[in-house]
Amino acid sequence: MTTATAPKPASTDRKITQKWGTALTGAGWTAIPNVIIKRQKALGLTPLDVNIILQLLTYWWEHENLPRPSKATIAAAIGVNPRTVQRRIASMEKAKFIKRVPRSSSTKGSNPNLYDFSGLIAAAQPFALEELQDIEQRKKASADKLARKRPRLAVVKS
Repeated sequence: MTTATAPKPASTDRKITQKWGTALTGAGWTAIPNVIIKRQKALGLTPLDVNIILQLLTYWWEHENLPRPSKATIAAAIGVNPRTVQRRIASMEKAKFIKRVPRSSSTKGSNPNLYDFSGLIAAAQPFALEELQDIEQRKKASADKLARKRPRLAVVKS
């Protein structure tokens, strides 16, 4: 079995700006692997889970800076009760997709949790490898099709 490799990213910012326009991209954008969206059912994520993940990801700009929005902020953005967000995050934590990292302050008490996505990344990895293999097979099939010799055409006399 061959291992497929991911294609190198192109000038992402410019391409996203061309796609969405300067106003939308200037207001901010979030990168998320397609496999998490396309394989959400296979991963066991509900549409609400994906929406919560999307909200959390809008606060994750750098690998080492984990997102930390409050459940109330997420709930207000998607129009649900904060308790609903709390239950879904607990469910995703139980499934090991998200790891909550509690934070506290000596002056303010508790702060919003940090959210670690290493479990979701690990769970999506096999699906990503399948996708890469599919892409590789499609490229090979396309190249094989183009490489086939074309039949010689001849005028048929009657």
